Formats: sequence, structure tokens, C-alpha cells
Amino acid sequence: MERTFVMIKPDGVQRGLISEILGRLERRGLKLVAMKFMQVSRPLAEEHYAIHKGKGFYDGLIEYITSGPVVACVVEGPNAIALVRQTVGATRPHEAAPGTIRGDLAVMVGRNLVHASDGPETATTETALWFTPDELVEWEQPALKWIVE
Repeated sequence: MERTFVMIKPDGVQRGLISEILGRLERRGLKLVAMKFMQVSRPLAEEHYAIHKGKGFYDGLIEYITSGPVVACVVEGPNAIALVRQTVGATRPHEAAPGTIRGDLAVMVGRNLVHASDGPETATTETALWFTPDELVEWEQPALKWIVE
């Protein structure tokens, strides 16, 4: 099973879309193994988005992600990274397919509702940045036999 990091950004929280976004991931067959509702500190935001430091949108991104609470999660399932990214949709909402979270619910890239790790290394790094190992819950999902052959 693969794990990946997902964050519902401040716009998703402020718009009351937490249950919609988590519901889509759960209905897809992914299992939550960690979740917290939190205000992002500036140091955490800077570490999370360090790859973008020096880019023109960096300062605005840090201000935005620290502007309100977020929901940080780790989900698990077969091909979880690819499944989450497909469910979330393209980064630019106008390029996201209908039926995806961004395709259905977002309008602008700067308010695209959710962050999802883009690969195995990023998923591992981001999970470790946002959660300690003891915050990741191991549990059996009875429906798994109806999701995975």
C-alpha cells in the first residue's frame, strides 16, 4: 500500500469543502491514516514550499497558506499518489477535468483548494514534515476486500 500527503488549503476550509474533498478521496477507495486541523506556522509553510523560494509567487503563497486553517492528511491505498492526483485534478483549475475536485469546485490556480504530493519522495518528505510517526494510525479497513482484488 502506498501513502501520500494531502492538504485542504485555507480556501477549501473557508468554503466549507472539507467533507466534500475528504469524501471524494474516501469514495475513491483511499483510507485516511492521519488527519489534523491546524493553523500553519510561517516556518512550516516556508519549509513545505521551499522548492518555490525565489519564484515570483512565493511570498503570496506563504501568506495565503498561513492565512487560515488547513486540514493536513495522509491517505493510503494502492497507487495512492496517482489516485489522489487524478481525483484532485490539474493544478490550474481551467485545465482540470470535470469530475475532479479542482475541475468542479475551483476557478483560479491561487485558490485551487488542495495540495497533493506529486511523487513517492515528495509524499514521504511531506508526510514526515507534517506528521510524526506516532500520528500515523495503522487500522484495518473492512471494505478493502471490496476495493482491492
